[in-house]
Amino acid sequence: MTGTKHQENVHAKVNQETSKIAWKDLQRFFAAGMALAVAEDLDLIEVAFQVSVDNATQIREWMAAGKFGKVSDEQAGAWFERDELLWAVVISPWVLVQPVRK
Repeated sequence: MTGTKHQENVHAKVNQETSKIAWKDLQRFFAAGMALAVAEDLDLIEVAFQVSVDNATQIREWMAAGKFGKVSDEQAGAWFERDELLWAVVISPWVLVQPVRK
């Protein structure tokens, strides 16, 4: 399988495994330090793909820009209070989350 075809397959798999879920249902992942927030202006599928292929350079760039990283206590509290609905995808052991655009 060519590199491009493999990337397309991984993107498709990640896309199929992405779903909406209430933040309250993700509390155990947050408590375990495994919930990662993706900024609303990033493509969740692309971020998940880059995590799945361990593209450390890109991940560090997003983290340095404050666009990707562990969900903060403040963010978790706000999402809990608003009963926020999020997009989520598992890239083991992580759960990547992003607010649903309204």
